[in-house]
Amino acid sequence: MAHNHNVSPFNSMPPAIVGLAVVIVGVEAAFSLGARGLLGGPGAVGWRLDALQRFAFSNEVWHWMLSSGQFPAQHLLRFFSYAFVHGSFSHALFAAVMLLALGKMVGEALGTARTLAILAVSCFGGALAYGFLSTPVPLIGAFPPVYGLIGGFTYLLWLRLGQMGEQQARAFSLIGILLGIQLLFGLLFGGTLDWVADLGGFGSGFLLTMVLVPGGWTRLRERLRQRR
Repeated sequence: MAHNHNVSPFNSMPPAIVGLAVVIVGVEAAFSLGARGLLGGPGAVGWRLDALQRFAFSNEVWHWMLSSGQFPAQHLLRFFSYAFVHGSFSHALFAAVMLLALGKMVGEALGTARTLAILAVSCFGGALAYGFLSTPVPLIGAFPPVYGLIGGFTYLLWLRLGQMGEQQARAFSLIGILLGIQLLFGLLFGGTLDWVADLGGFGSGFLLTMVLVPGGWTRLRERLRQRR
């Protein structure tokens, strides 16, 4: 059988996912070029710092909102905007590559709208989980919503393994390996608590996919009735 080797691998990629990846890499490219004086003039050197102050998710700001009862839109935006600010070009590039790979897999199974919903909810869920911590380190990077896609993929794989009569616990191998690597790197080189946000994103994506997958809401109601 002949194969068309000229078919682009992006043909089946949801355009919205590609757009998000382009924005992530584009923003980081602007920061990197500005820091080297190749874009934006002298003031561009401080673009990254300014973005961290304005768009990163800050626990201190979140706790202030809770204690004061004030929730300005500019600070609520941080629940989502932190995903577009990264610490380095490699950080942003790795996040964009994982977004494309997982966005393609989940998008093919659930469609673009549901995939974007998983990204949005897991982005918020990751920040919310991180907000329970008492740390001055702001949360940045697209990994919490990417982990949300991992959560969605895990649930889809869990369903498929169940239909095939195989051990469904295997579906959690990917998240187990990734969290194990994070723990190992944290022990060897030190690190922040952003794994809490990643885990919050994973849980949010997993739970939302349970509802969004075709027949998921009916299946969930039946399970809840059985447990009563």
